[in-house]
Amino acid sequence: MDSISVRNRSHKGIIQSNVNSFSTFYRIIDISLLIASYLLLVSLFEMQVEQLDILTELAIYITVYQLVAESFDIYRSWRAASLFLMMKYVSLACGGSALSLITASFFLPQWINFEHTFFVSWMGASFVLLLGWRLLLREMLFYCRKSGLNSRTAIIIGANQLGYSLANQLLANDQLGIQLQGVFDDRDESRLAHEFRNQVTGTVADALIKAKNNEVDYIYIAMPMSAEKRIMEILNLCSDTTATVFIIPNFFIYNLLNARWQNIGSIQTLSVFDTPFQGASELLKRLEDIVLASGILAVISIPMLVIAVAVKLTSKGPIIFKQRRYGLDGKPITVYKFRSMSVQENGSKVTQVTKNDPRVTPLGAFLRRTSLDELPQFINVLQGRMSVVGPRPHAVAHNEQYRKLIEGYMLRHKVRPGITGLAQVNGFRGETETINKMVQRVEYDLDYIHRWSVWLDIQIVLATVFKGVVNKNAY
Repeated sequence: MDSISVRNRSHKGIIQSNVNSFSTFYRIIDISLLIASYLLLVSLFEMQVEQLDILTELAIYITVYQLVAESFDIYRSWRAASLFLMMKYVSLACGGSALSLITASFFLPQWINFEHTFFVSWMGASFVLLLGWRLLLREMLFYCRKSGLNSRTAIIIGANQLGYSLANQLLANDQLGIQLQGVFDDRDESRLAHEFRNQVTGTVADALIKAKNNEVDYIYIAMPMSAEKRIMEILNLCSDTTATVFIIPNFFIYNLLNARWQNIGSIQTLSVFDTPFQGASELLKRLEDIVLASGILAVISIPMLVIAVAVKLTSKGPIIFKQRRYGLDGKPITVYKFRSMSVQENGSKVTQVTKNDPRVTPLGAFLRRTSLDELPQFINVLQGRMSVVGPRPHAVAHNEQYRKLIEGYMLRHKVRPGITGLAQVNGFRGETETINKMVQRVEYDLDYIHRWSVWLDIQIVLATVFKGVVNKNAY
């Protein structure tokens, strides 16, 4: 959980999010490098390019890059983030922009018609420049902070597990440039956990004296939410200092799902259970679904026609089985599948398919085992009811059953259901004859929602292709 900055604006103790004031500057650098590298390579390749072509190509690339960058929050502070994570997000932003420009070249050939050598050179140069300046700035800042420049002093109020975890992180990451001055607590040492005794620097009053003497830049309050009254008292006392105050709440007692701070007027709220798909992330996810579903449907259209004929000829009933399931936000949707059974259960009671189930037709058994029965769901994706990757939708009857038995079950509906998902590529597909299997499936679903990224979707799609299409658990 990111800490929340408390700026001493007035006696009311108004809480605000700590905003990176350099984000606009970083965006300008990125856009400038993309434009400069493009124009430089045009000159080096001695290309004759129309002004409209230049504007179109740059507009598409820069727009998509900014959208992807926003979805990955590239313009946040990277002080404590890993180098690998930063490189991955910049790579994905460049890759997504390049893919969009290639796709656009097929639809706008009169405006986008660059040579392959030029295109590869520009993609490579832009990636090196966008990543290179970040690495250079990162190393410069780290060097300055380790040398004592651009450093800040900090104290922690709260001699508890949370407080000492924060202290260990500050001490282990000297590149942050935050020099810890001690941990302070009013409680007698006899009331502290054994491992925290003899480690308290002083009382809260001692901490405030240091702050009033301008010896402290940051004050971290690491206290449980149950101590709300005491926290407010400390905040009021901190308002008489010029230190920046951070509250580190013990929200770890909750299974937070994409928690984020939001403003309602002048009041700030925390959304505890939220979706990762908002703003640019939602647009990126939808674009990903449309591109993947359109491409896959173009490839599988003839096989789908063959399967449709086979279903019709081998058993009585409709070709497509339509079943009500829960979609985004738990709203009912209609999901398509090739009919694989002699019955069409879609009511308040739906019996899961078991091994050697007599209701499954001979062709249906093959379709289910190879996942071919689910091919029509790519149409659901284009309709916006489903995603290519996401938690698998269950029958409404099963949802109503498991939501009463599994804590957090309905949180999997904070995103669109998917044709494949993290649970499926990890072996949790098909029959869930025990409650424990469903619990594990839900855990994978929530893990997917918690750490969603385009790269994770790509990994799941590839894993589905290579190991998840044919499954022994699909009856």
